[in-house]
Amino acid sequence: MVFEDMTFGPYEKGELKAQRAFELYENGKMTQALSELETALEINPSNSSWHFNKGLTLDAINRFDDAINEYEISLQLSPNDLEILNSLAVDYTRTGQYDLAIATFEQIQQLDTKFEPCYCNRIITYTEMGQHDLAEQMFYLAQQINPDCALCYYNIGNSLFARGRYAEAIRCWLRTAELEPTHPEINYRIAQAYWSESDGDESRLRAREHFLAELRTNPGDIDVIFDFGLFLLEVGDIESAKEKFNRILEITPDSAAALFYLGEIAFDSADYEQAAELFNQALKKDNTLKGPRYRLAQCALVEWPKEKGKSSKQQVKKDGAKDYLLAELRVSSVDADVLVSMGSMFLAIGDLDYATHCLLRAVDIDSANADGYYYLGLVSAIKGAFEDAVEFFAHALDIRPEDVSALRDSAAIYLAMGRLADAAERIKKARSLAVDDSFAEFTLEPSEGLEDRSQLKAIESRVWLAQITEQIKDFLCRLRPRKA
Repeated sequence: MVFEDMTFGPYEKGELKAQRAFELYENGKMTQALSELETALEINPSNSSWHFNKGLTLDAINRFDDAINEYEISLQLSPNDLEILNSLAVDYTRTGQYDLAIATFEQIQQLDTKFEPCYCNRIITYTEMGQHDLAEQMFYLAQQINPDCALCYYNIGNSLFARGRYAEAIRCWLRTAELEPTHPEINYRIAQAYWSESDGDESRLRAREHFLAELRTNPGDIDVIFDFGLFLLEVGDIESAKEKFNRILEITPDSAAALFYLGEIAFDSADYEQAAELFNQALKKDNTLKGPRYRLAQCALVEWPKEKGKSSKQQVKKDGAKDYLLAELRVSSVDADVLVSMGSMFLAIGDLDYATHCLLRAVDIDSANADGYYYLGLVSAIKGAFEDAVEFFAHALDIRPEDVSALRDSAAIYLAMGRLADAAERIKKARSLAVDDSFAEFTLEPSEGLEDRSQLKAIESRVWLAQITEQIKDFLCRLRPRKA
């Protein structure tokens, strides 16, 4: 052929490399595209477009800091280029450099007030900054230029979702789907909004439909499958939830989170042996995962209280539960309800110091946590600190006035302190609220309405007997002859 003997100069080779990089980029082969661009830039490092394309390629593989460096070089070579400035501002937002992002978007606005992306993308920046009024202002400015921008509706939907305005977010995202049916993860976001809306069966049905629509488009998206599994757990479709978590394990066998939730399903089904096996597998995959140790402690304790007396087996379970709880504390849980539950377990195995530590952390995080104050009352009562116990029970009852357990136990403390009128008042209210003749022997969570009437009657009888004794003493004192 005529061209076989032709030779190319270095700049022509650079152009060929850049063109090859573009083709690879379009085919989703980012690593190869990046390699071709780097070769092209070695030949001609002064080509602004190639630096810009390298930035786009780095963005595609989430190397945002490196992309910023390429955009900044590109901008030096082509000052005031709107596309470069816009991409740079977007990556400043992605890396949390919000002041730089806003300044760059404002620079674009000064250069061209009709450049719609500088308003559209600023919606994201202001949303992440929590400045939702400004996010809405950007949305309306963008609408004046392009009223049919699918990305604008998507971005303002994120702002509305963050504020808990789920119905409005849904309307915006449905508009995005209408304008751009292939918009990434749009059905996923709509599903999340319907799920969060929690407005009865209709919302749950819509959420399920959009989860399924997203998976038809992206059947291997782990995040979508995982969230769908959580949704199915919440609505009580346990078998479907199991299928989703098992599918995740087929795609990524090392998913600790999927193993953990399969363990949760086994735990809720009272299959504690299978649950413990799954929780241990989850920890082998990720020993920093929060939750498995907490559940393993519960698995160790769930049968222990039913064993009467002391035994080596009982001690092993008790020691194992404590080890799991201490390990869970080391991963620094900040969830108040989990801390309360852990505190109750430390209390069950008799470690009052760690019980107090967990419970005080819980009420520090959530000052309206009635269970935290209730268990602090129990710990104080066991320590013999009756005044503290009374105060903690009072806090629990201020938050939850009809807590039968707190009423009953505070009545017992008042009785021990000799405050008979207070004891009588509490036990009278507790008996009026008790709705069943049974009482759980031991639970890892506070009891929920099932109280032992015989136990309440016994305390009431002790209160009544103590009151009669006081009355007799007073009567005898009045009969004693006065000294001359």
